[in-house]
Amino acid sequence: MSNRRQPKGKIRPPKKPNSADAQFTDNWDRLAQAIREIHKKNASILSFEELYRNAYNMVLHKNGDKLYNGVREVITQHLEEVAEAQVVPAFPLSGASSSQTNPNGAGGANFLKVLKTVWEDHTTCMLMIRDILMYMDRVYAKTANVPLVYDLGLDLFRDTIVRSQKYPIQLHLLEVLLQQIKLERENEIIDRTNVKASIDMLLELTDANTKDTVYATDFENKFLDTSSEYYRVEGQMLVGEYDAPEYMKKVEKRLNEEEQRVRHYLSQTTEPKIRNIVEEELISKHLKTVIEMENSGLIPMLRNEKMDDLGRMYKLFGRVLKGHDEMKSAISDYIRELGKAINETVTSNTTAEGSNAASGDKQTGATVAVKWVQEVLDLKDKFDKVQNLALSNDKSFQTSFNEAFEFFINKNPKSPEFISLFIDDNLKKGLKGKTEEEVDSVLDKTITLFRFIGEKDVFERYYKQHLAKRLLLGRSVSDDAERGMIGKLKIECGYQFTTKLEGMFNDMRISSDTMSDFKEYLDKSILEKPKLDLSVTVLTSTFWPMNLSASPRCNLPPELTKACETFQRFYLGRHSGRRLTWQSNMGTADIRGSFKARKHELNVSTYQMVILLMFNDKQDGESLSYEQIKGESDIPEADLKRNLQSLACAKYKILVKEPKGKEINAGDQFYFNNDFTAPLQRIKIQTVASKVESEGERKETREKVEEARKHQTEAAIVRIMKDRKTMEHNLLIAEVVKQLQSRFTPNPALIKKRIEALIEREYLERASGDRRVYNYLA
Repeated sequence: MSNRRQPKGKIRPPKKPNSADAQFTDNWDRLAQAIREIHKKNASILSFEELYRNAYNMVLHKNGDKLYNGVREVITQHLEEVAEAQVVPAFPLSGASSSQTNPNGAGGANFLKVLKTVWEDHTTCMLMIRDILMYMDRVYAKTANVPLVYDLGLDLFRDTIVRSQKYPIQLHLLEVLLQQIKLERENEIIDRTNVKASIDMLLELTDANTKDTVYATDFENKFLDTSSEYYRVEGQMLVGEYDAPEYMKKVEKRLNEEEQRVRHYLSQTTEPKIRNIVEEELISKHLKTVIEMENSGLIPMLRNEKMDDLGRMYKLFGRVLKGHDEMKSAISDYIRELGKAINETVTSNTTAEGSNAASGDKQTGATVAVKWVQEVLDLKDKFDKVQNLALSNDKSFQTSFNEAFEFFINKNPKSPEFISLFIDDNLKKGLKGKTEEEVDSVLDKTITLFRFIGEKDVFERYYKQHLAKRLLLGRSVSDDAERGMIGKLKIECGYQFTTKLEGMFNDMRISSDTMSDFKEYLDKSILEKPKLDLSVTVLTSTFWPMNLSASPRCNLPPELTKACETFQRFYLGRHSGRRLTWQSNMGTADIRGSFKARKHELNVSTYQMVILLMFNDKQDGESLSYEQIKGESDIPEADLKRNLQSLACAKYKILVKEPKGKEINAGDQFYFNNDFTAPLQRIKIQTVASKVESEGERKETREKVEEARKHQTEAAIVRIMKDRKTMEHNLLIAEVVKQLQSRFTPNPALIKKRIEALIEREYLERASGDRRVYNYLA
């Protein structure tokens, strides 16, 4: 018998099945089935509390990844079934060309309707699935850095439905959306609700790579590209078929439609992009075409005062770069063209009316001046109206208009004189019967034109001349209006501009007081009193624009000479050291004329009085020759001819001339017209003279202006150099121009000459190291 021990055998119990795995499988099966029931719309039979506990336990036992992946697979499987069973059968019959088989886009509309239902069902299901898996979202998804279950559902819908690799769903979706929008642009009625649902779906889905919306990555660019082409074609068609107002209405309508389209079913981010496309294709590319349309473009609108159309153009063109610039350029050119026509008309009329005036016709050069200014003011009013009613008082347009007016106004070399004559005409007679507000309005308008004048110093000289005549001849209808005008000029140009004008008014006031004193002097005097009433205006020579240093030639009647001597003794007795020079060319007289029919009081110039008194000792039918009148009166020839024209060739023929005619020539004979008749007892005989200067007079005025500019330029140079002490040539030129440009724009050559003159007179010197630098010499 062997002593080896036999090995003992071990009996092991059978392995127990893993209870955790079994529990997960059991829970997952129930959860997967529940998700399927939710997809089948049987959620009402489910216990969401129990399902939530199942999911909770699965995550709690570290099975979150299995649960997450299982959910993904179930949802993906469901979406694949939906794509095949519902979406694909709803494809339009011929894709992008569905409108060929469905004129109203019905196939496309049905596809969107199906897609809307599928999307709404999916999001509703995902909300319920999210509620069941809330604990998984909170614990597993965040720690594993994976999308929350609802977001997972959106991503799966994007990849399985919208961007399906198996079916061309995306292609059909984009083409149908674009087709529906095209149909709506062509005035077809579409179901915006379905379109909006698809757009909202694309906006809610996110691209995995760009993190942008699928709307932006897949749809928007295609929409913008097709829109650009659509409006490119439409723009070419519209400009060929419609006039400018209708074209702009179409564009306005398209802009409003696209704005409404965005508001109803597109993304707000698309609004500026589609707006830019419409503006580019319908406005920018056709700016000049619309502006230049022959019978309906910008110029016809201005000509016919189509304010609504102009306002529409302003608003539409303001949307695009250079839109307003093109409008401003066209309007500016139009203003210059109209201004040129006004200037040319006035130029021809000046020549014609100048000859009429010289021959005693009723029309004078002043008529031309007033007409020119009135036409310019009417043109200004027209464009002020356009600015106010159509252009929203846009300052850039106003600046452009002002530059155009300034351009053509200064192209007329007579504009300073014309504007002064216009004011002269209104302040003499034009303001009668007007209220203060109306007077102020007229003066304000003329000031507006005054601002446009480049040569304000020329205007100043003419204004002084015209004001002097109004004051001396008593032709101004209102001192308040005169002073108001001077006040406006002072605001525009400063006190230096109006100092002499105010001095002229002061002379008139002092003269009135002086005449009151003279009458008292005569009443108290024991000497023989003058046989006529004498009224004298004493002028300060530095204030008045005429040369008062010498007395013009004229043989005054003895009675008048004696009266003048009496006043002179009175005046010089009070103001020793002063000197009076009598200006017979500027005076007036009231004389009584006896004619066969009746007696008339004649208001005439001093020269006319001298001429008429020469006929007192002449019998009826007895004449005086031109040479006799000239020799006895000693009146300067030019003045004599004008005054004889007034008496013998104008409206009131106090004298009869032989031979008949409107020109005064040597050898002419003059008779007293005893047969003269007139309806009024008091008659004013105007001196015939072209109120617009002749070329000779204008040349003389220009010479005086140029001489004054020399002094003003030198004064500016001295002021600047006294302040700066040392200055380089170009800087000095620029500063002088800056200081003088409110009165006139000095030529650099003029400034250089005045600098040389000041160097010669030792006000300035050239710097030793640099001849282009000047030093001031105190």
